[in-house]
Amino acid sequence: MSDGRVNRLTIRTPEGVRFSLLLAGPVTRFLAWLVDLLCVAAGTLALLWVVGLVAVVGPGLAAAVAFLGGFLIWFGYGIVLEWFWQGRTIGKRLLRLRVMDELGLRLSFSQVVIRNLLRLVDMLPMLYLTGALACVLTRRAQRLGDLAANTVVVRTPKIQRPDLKRALGGETN
Repeated sequence: MSDGRVNRLTIRTPEGVRFSLLLAGPVTRFLAWLVDLLCVAAGTLALLWVVGLVAVVGPGLAAAVAFLGGFLIWFGYGIVLEWFWQGRTIGKRLLRLRVMDELGLRLSFSQVVIRNLLRLVDMLPMLYLTGALACVLTRRAQRLGDLAANTVVVRTPKIQRPDLKRALGGETN
């Protein structure tokens, strides 16, 4: 008996061609998130250093820099990288993951923004519990941000280079 979970996204083009993509599971997505969390934490540490310098000028300005900088680091990281790296962050790149539209289309900027801003909801009540539960319970391992943005996270396996010596040497047909 199947629990309804699928591990592949099958896309059919208007020309009738079908292709299949591997969906990323909750564990792989969690590992990519950990890498991204380390990157964001490093940015936050740098921000704290800057806030310490700005505090010399005034505590109000330091609070504004901390708030704005924190928002830009925590949400801008995912938005900027996923937009300019076609659905990837550093963690996703390392683990060969990519965010894409559910229909296999290129991500729109609004999809990137929606899925990243909804991290606030996915993080509730603590440590991504809501997002993790959604990822485990949905057929395509989607968190709430993915569901709202109509996106999925796929795995891009390493493509092996063809053995040209063997192919050109007459060993294969």
